[in-house]
Amino acid sequence: MQALTIKFKNKTIPVLNFTHKRSHMELLSSKLKEFEMNFEFRKKLKMISMIEIIGDVAIFKYNDGTKLYLEVS
Repeated sequence: MQALTIKFKNKTIPVLNFTHKRSHMELLSSKLKEFEMNFEFRKKLKMISMIEIIGDVAIFKYNDGTKLYLEVS
């Protein structure tokens, strides 16, 4: 497991990369750039406590225990 952080707008989010592949972090960064202008996504991102990358999926974990799955490939 590889622990990193990613910065989106003014928020720094811890990322656990279980795949140990740098390419998945780059794919996640590019996917976040795609959603940069999506107001609903940015609003949801404020409540995220951490992100886990498992395979080709990024799991956004919220403070209340709910999860959002995003395919990064």
